[in-house]
Amino acid sequence: MSLFAKSNYSTIKINASSSQKREIPEGLWLKCRKCMRTLYKKALEQNDNICPHCNFHSPLTAHQRIALLTDAKSFKEIDKHLESIDPLKFIDSQKYTDRLKNNIAKTGIKESIVCGTASLDGQKYALGVMDFRFLGASMGSAVGEKITRLLEKALELKIPSVLVTASGGARMQEGILSLMQMPKTCSILERLKEAGLPYIVILTHPTYGGVTASFAVLGDLILAEPGAMIGFAGPRVIQETTNAILPKGFQTAEFLLEKGLVDRVVDRKNLRDELSLCLDYLTK
Repeated sequence: MSLFAKSNYSTIKINASSSQKREIPEGLWLKCRKCMRTLYKKALEQNDNICPHCNFHSPLTAHQRIALLTDAKSFKEIDKHLESIDPLKFIDSQKYTDRLKNNIAKTGIKESIVCGTASLDGQKYALGVMDFRFLGASMGSAVGEKITRLLEKALELKIPSVLVTASGGARMQEGILSLMQMPKTCSILERLKEAGLPYIVILTHPTYGGVTASFAVLGDLILAEPGAMIGFAGPRVIQETTNAILPKGFQTAEFLLEKGLVDRVVDRKNLRDELSLCLDYLTK
């Protein structure tokens, strides 16, 4: 039985020292908010932040969205350094000024919207993109001012305008000043209408509050991404206030398409081509 003799086998020793353990860097994997599956972050980004399992459209940063909707190197940012101040000296759990500083450091942008001029398939247009990472893309005085200046630039250049929304609503730290941005942005949109210049809105998840109650629903054409939640107050608040059972899919882009608020629900992978087609059609 020499085949099974002890001398015919060697023992493998495993070094269990903690210094030899392989460390997996943080942030490589994410969990889908809808189907809860684990996703490789890089693969998700290469798929335009769309879950390959359930098609959930994860949020994009402002600059990711700009890259998706413009010709390479065509975007020219305007009012880049315009930022909020603290007119009310607002303090809750921390100073409003500290919140602003923290969000600027976290996102690398000065406010919750990035505005500029760009081209898509050679068609020049004005583009504003909201970034939910910055204080929930809430609308304060600086946001309203940046949108107004962007639309004034469109008037000056006689080009169409596109706004991509994602917001929790008006910024409470600025009180009535944030609510004043609703009529302010609506008034410049009336001037666009009088000039016969197209205005397109792309609603993304989530779009709520004063943004929905103003410039987000005044587009000549309103597009939305699949599954985007859109409304004034959230479903839970409405249900508790009205004490009513809400219909299935309430406030989703698909629900609002059925009700006529949204003109078209467009998958992110098709959004670039769809926007190019719309710009070409409306300008002609």
